[in-house]
Amino acid sequence: MGNMTMDKNQQKRAAGALLAVLALALFAGLPAYALEAQQHQQTLERIDRAINILDTDLSAEYTIEKRDPRGSSSTTVAAVFRRDRTEQFLVLILEPAVDKGRGYLKSGDNIWLYDPADRTFTFTSARDRFQNSSIRTSDFERSNFAGNYRVVGTDSEQLGRFDTRVLELEATTDRAAFPQVKLWVSDDDLVRKREDYSLSGQLLRTTAIPSYQRVRDRMVPAQMVIVDHLVHRTVEGRRVYERTTVTVRNPSLARVSDAIYTRDYLERVTR
Repeated sequence: MGNMTMDKNQQKRAAGALLAVLALALFAGLPAYALEAQQHQQTLERIDRAINILDTDLSAEYTIEKRDPRGSSSTTVAAVFRRDRTEQFLVLILEPAVDKGRGYLKSGDNIWLYDPADRTFTFTSARDRFQNSSIRTSDFERSNFAGNYRVVGTDSEQLGRFDTRVLELEATTDRAAFPQVKLWVSDDDLVRKREDYSLSGQLLRTTAIPSYQRVRDRMVPAQMVIVDHLVHRTVEGRRVYERTTVTVRNPSLARVSDAIYTRDYLERVTR
């Protein structure tokens, strides 16, 4: 009987200790923090879903106009094919004539740059500038904020006619193109503005997406304006930055051949 009484007392003390720990955890706000982190993760997943296209391919013509701080400009026209479900893309330069046939191909974890002049492939990085513009190669990839970042700060702000949530993101993997990102997101989960930062907090780029276009039941950017804060000059006491405007024309959700996302296609299409 004595041992049974001792066991019951031990059980009571253990139960009391457990309740105390749970109460302390609740008081410390740990469940609320975990819930907040989960909600932030779900927000990033919704942002990705709003622009990713997983059930078919996306193809479009991109007109990329770059104006450097000295006022000179250049235009590149490219055919872009994207297959989000397999994380593949192909970008084929159509203009100018000197670059016609150059291509960028992402297959698996590799991004290849094809030069038709000598028919060679070289590795490139998602962080590299595309055709010496303010675009990075990563801008052609599917959106993966949920997989590459976590939310470390939130706010709200009126951005033109949009009521936006402002999300401060911190990279959780070295696959992220930028260590820190700030997003302005409208109520339909579309990114309207983005700022990219270095690890030290230096502002590298600002991207505005003033308009989207509907393709079937999906939303595709119609125009993007990218300001490169690393390329600038001072004019009459004011900093002028390199600016790249991207116009997306003739977007299509028609499925394309698997062969397009291959090195062989790049070689054949420029012969």
